[in-house]
Amino acid sequence: MPALPHGPRIAIVGGGIGGLAAAAFLRRAGLTATVHEQAAELTEVGAGIIMAPNAVRLLRRLDVMRTFLRRAVELEWGWEFRRWADGSVLSVENLTDACEELYGERTYVTRRSDLLDTIRSAVPSTWLRLGERCVSVEASPDDVLLRFADGSRAEADVVIGADGVHSVVRGVLAGRTPPEYSGVCAFRTVVPAHAAPAFALRPAQTIWLGPGRHLVHYPIAGGSAVNVAAFAPAGDHVEESWSATATTEEFHAEFADWDPRVTDLVLAGGRPGRWALLDRAPLRQWSRGRVTLLGDAAHPMYPFFAQGAAQSIEDAAVLAICLATSPDDPEQALKRYESARIPRTTRLQEFSHARRDTNHLPDGPEQETRDTSLAASDPLVTAGWIYGHDAEAALTT
Repeated sequence: MPALPHGPRIAIVGGGIGGLAAAAFLRRAGLTATVHEQAAELTEVGAGIIMAPNAVRLLRRLDVMRTFLRRAVELEWGWEFRRWADGSVLSVENLTDACEELYGERTYVTRRSDLLDTIRSAVPSTWLRLGERCVSVEASPDDVLLRFADGSRAEADVVIGADGVHSVVRGVLAGRTPPEYSGVCAFRTVVPAHAAPAFALRPAQTIWLGPGRHLVHYPIAGGSAVNVAAFAPAGDHVEESWSATATTEEFHAEFADWDPRVTDLVLAGGRPGRWALLDRAPLRQWSRGRVTLLGDAAHPMYPFFAQGAAQSIEDAAVLAICLATSPDDPEQALKRYESARIPRTTRLQEFSHARRDTNHLPDGPEQETRDTSLAASDPLVTAGWIYGHDAEAALTT
């Protein structure tokens, strides 16, 4: 294989959180890349996102924490589980001191768009190519050809597919099979702080569990708003676009018989978004030749462990190290990357999948057993394999 004297030409398809994180970590590792994003401007839809210690420690290594903390809210309480009918607390973890003591970082919540801006600050603007929708990927032993909808093309030594659950790049590796609908839809809305009930303004991630449904809320945007995300049976609703909407009445109807604090919060929000959750089975292989996947393109997962973006960031950090360590042998670098990441992300996909059923148990013996288990456990400790993981250190051990 001929040497690549200036490092491999790296093309990243997708300019979301995962794609920009890949660019940022590649820059940190001394490599260069081009990000091809189909949108005319970089935006991140959706409202809130949780940044647990396993992701925060990597953001800190990008030297973007000052930017991140301008709008992020530090959680004092996390995984506060409540019963749907009366709000009785089933379990709660105190994050104030224990989180940093256990894992070396704290837990934060923020807007997805603010996180995107934070990561973008670590990527040179000259690396970004907007309005380029990738329509095909043609790989040969020596390089990869990308074709775009406007007729333009680009050649690369390495292609990273960070283009989401409908990934064009994934189709090259795993076939163009559509994702499956989960039978669950998600509602989301943002409530201005002045309109939110006082209990929702606390720096806590509160999860209300009920039959067939659950609802999550926490403050975002420096405490100026509350993010609300709820999950309910999808019925005939199969649209998965983040831009799809419902009505406040439809959202309220799903939770009408819940604790009044929940319904008050739902009614205080603006027009809610609603999208169907998609499902894909874990892949046994992410890479082929000079092409690989990252984030939702590789391992879409239900949001019930709040680890989707965090795992994209972990992917990016590990991939950058692998490519920087073997710049003249991209294929070997990508094999090392997928070997390091597939076991962890597969485990998280499976755990997130199982939590859908656990969160939505009907009232009865199984629900009572779940609630008893929640009360007896410390989520901060039981989730240590998630929060305590250092993706970069794990690669070198």
